Amino acid sequence: MKASQLTLSTLKETPADAEIASHRLLLRGGFINKLASGIYSWMPLGLRVLRKIEAIVREEMDRSGAQELLMPTSQPAELWQESGRWGLYDEGLLLKFKDRHERDFCFGPTHEEVITDIARQLLKSHKQLPVNFYQIQTKFRDETRPRFGVLRAREFVMKDAYSFHTTMDSLAETYQSMHDTYSRILTRLQLKFRPVAADTGSIGGSASTEFHVLADSGEDLIAFSNEGEYAANIELAEAITPLKPDAQQCEIEKIATPNIKTISDIVAFLKQPIEQTVKTLIVEGADSKLVALILRGDHSLNLLKAEKHPLIQSPLRMASEEVIRATFGAGPGSLGPVASPIDVIADRAASVAVNVSCGANDEGFHFTNVNIGRDYTPVDVADLRNVEPGDPSPDGTGNLEIKKGIEVGHIFQLGNKYSSPMKASVLNDEGKAMTMVMGCYGMGISRLVGAAIEQNNDENGIIWPESIAPFTAVLIPVNAHKSEIVRDAANTLYNELIGLGVDVLLDDRDNVRPGAKFAESELIGIPHRIVIGEKTLEDQQLEYTCRANGKSERWPQLGAGTKLKSIIDAAMKNALD
Repeated sequence: MKASQLTLSTLKETPADAEIASHRLLLRGGFINKLASGIYSWMPLGLRVLRKIEAIVREEMDRSGAQELLMPTSQPAELWQESGRWGLYDEGLLLKFKDRHERDFCFGPTHEEVITDIARQLLKSHKQLPVNFYQIQTKFRDETRPRFGVLRAREFVMKDAYSFHTTMDSLAETYQSMHDTYSRILTRLQLKFRPVAADTGSIGGSASTEFHVLADSGEDLIAFSNEGEYAANIELAEAITPLKPDAQQCEIEKIATPNIKTISDIVAFLKQPIEQTVKTLIVEGADSKLVALILRGDHSLNLLKAEKHPLIQSPLRMASEEVIRATFGAGPGSLGPVASPIDVIADRAASVAVNVSCGANDEGFHFTNVNIGRDYTPVDVADLRNVEPGDPSPDGTGNLEIKKGIEVGHIFQLGNKYSSPMKASVLNDEGKAMTMVMGCYGMGISRLVGAAIEQNNDENGIIWPESIAPFTAVLIPVNAHKSEIVRDAANTLYNELIGLGVDVLLDDRDNVRPGAKFAESELIGIPHRIVIGEKTLEDQQLEYTCRANGKSERWPQLGAGTKLKSIIDAAMKNALD
């Protein structure tokens, strides 16, 4: 394509509401245009990237044996009422509306209900299973606080797939197939990623895996072994019980600690390691009673783990200071497990700590040398904390590392969560109805655009991988309007590259200075640049620059197209190796 035919709308200044690199660069590069909060138009450059991602996703989904369809964006309330999600879905993210007949509808944030309705109408026999349907479609979720551009938008493009089976074993096979498919997709997109075990959340089911693109701007923390295969979202990552120190128990002692309210205060006051302190958190229990959670002073509570404990209310709710004082006779900064008036659950690490310090349930006093079993007895010992870097990996191989990631895909083993209430069944060999087993598999197409930028950018702009760049190469002729030699050389190379199948942009604009063209090509992230000028042409040479490393070199004019094509092909092949 020629730049004179392309609407380029780059910005010099960074928009004030753009917080992260991808948001800033997508707006500055003219890839997207804001319509409303969390709602964007995809401009020609951005749409080229989006479509290239879609093409790779579609190729790999087709390769897996999945069948593409397209479901409506508007969904009747009756289906969501059948599944039980009409009043529950993600606390108001469901955008509801009424048609002219006052019938309730919603804009589709996901399509479990619709696909289950299709399946129960079309699938009659177990011989038609397994089957996997997918679509690439615009979704809408009414986010309370849309931010980070396309990473947390209200309207977005998503690939969602849904499989139907007669057995859990069959579901497990498709689940693994989708795991492999997602890995191939992200590899072809030339992104660094990690699949991790994750919570099923509001979608439900028995098991799920998230796919994260590694980036410092990621909102999720993922933990993985530095030696083995273990990887999990920090919400789910298991903290194993450490070895109990070989230390003799000392006599418990109550000491005055005036104005000591925090763990850091007690550490400084007693001049002891923070690992030898415990903190007490009071939460509401499942039976409306209070429960005390005991964690080591240097550890943080994992909310998801806590609310999954059978004795704790879900969602997790911390007790108010008023309730705490009425129960303990002391405030939050003075609490401990000794002689606790409520049930105590100890974290695994706290359960093996020896001679610890904690609040004495008496304002201005703490205990030292507290030991579990002797001084207090919990009703349970459970994994309640977030893992920390350096913790032993739960699979016994190496230690945990923790990095930030951007979730771009999530696959689930749903079981019969939707098929059972919606009565989606097929007939078995005996002619009896059997409820189908389901899986679902989501991937954020527009989110992948943002994630790719978060992983690939510098101070000058975007560094697109070859597989999804809006253009793989750009040709910049210098003062072509003044030089027929330059103009002819540029057009010749342009036509050669098109013939070789290279997605090339010829910047033929006469009203833009060369320096501005260079800066613009770096901003929008075109991987390969060739500059054509009279001086280099005198020596039958061109100037090539690689966007990824910034290195420039002179190339012979003859064979430049073939050489560039081989470099692009090698980069694509290396990504797959």
